[in-house]
Amino acid sequence: MKGKGTNTLPEATIFFSGENQWHQLSQWPPKEKSDKTIYLQAGGKLNWSKPSDTSGSSEYISDPAKPVPYTEDVHSGRTTEYMTDDQRFAARRPDVLVFETETLGDDLTLAGTVVADLLVSITGTDADFVVKVIDVFPDEFSYAEKDVYPMGGYQMLVRGEIMRGKFRNSFEKPEAFTPNKVERVKFELPDIAHTFKKGHRLMIQIQSSWFPLVDRNPQKFVNIYECSDSDFQKATIKIYHNSKNASGLLLPVLPHK
Repeated sequence: MKGKGTNTLPEATIFFSGENQWHQLSQWPPKEKSDKTIYLQAGGKLNWSKPSDTSGSSEYISDPAKPVPYTEDVHSGRTTEYMTDDQRFAARRPDVLVFETETLGDDLTLAGTVVADLLVSITGTDADFVVKVIDVFPDEFSYAEKDVYPMGGYQMLVRGEIMRGKFRNSFEKPEAFTPNKVERVKFELPDIAHTFKKGHRLMIQIQSSWFPLVDRNPQKFVNIYECSDSDFQKATIKIYHNSKNASGLLLPVLPHK
């Protein structure tokens, strides 16, 4: 095939979910994108401005005996359908934190790597941190075939990733948490190419288990593969969102032409 090919192919041909369109790009991530931090706020809100209050935080109790499931249904084996499952089942749980924007007045397109930057404290010595990026459809949304696709208020999982807290600073040298000390947990989510349409909302869910997609963390700094039942313990997880410790997500925002 040498000398028989073409030099006209773009560097990247990417399908953008949300708008459901292919885009031909000269590079990936697109050179036009700009990284902007969206911050967690009091009252379960998301905003591009850093929080002004000095003591804001949200917390939940993570219990390894009652982990957050990766899907609402019960299956005998792992499915691929979990990737399209409505995330409202998780949002209703007390051990899942939910933050969302106001209704979007314009389309919001993300193209590139998402970085979760959390300021946390835990009552134990280890914990997992799951961050999910979700597209919330309008309550009145529906396709033409209403009875076939009831989509009003659908919480669509766009991206999700987990960080085992002991590896927050190094994958080679795991470190225990100091109970109740504020520490940073920063990690990348898989690249995203998605448009949140006007009228939708951007939601972030944070939890500490995703079972059985991910094995349970005993929430004690031990060798998980050799630990005993007694090592599994409840822990209070606190996520900070204030002027001193401002948790957020660095988003690759692509401007609309």
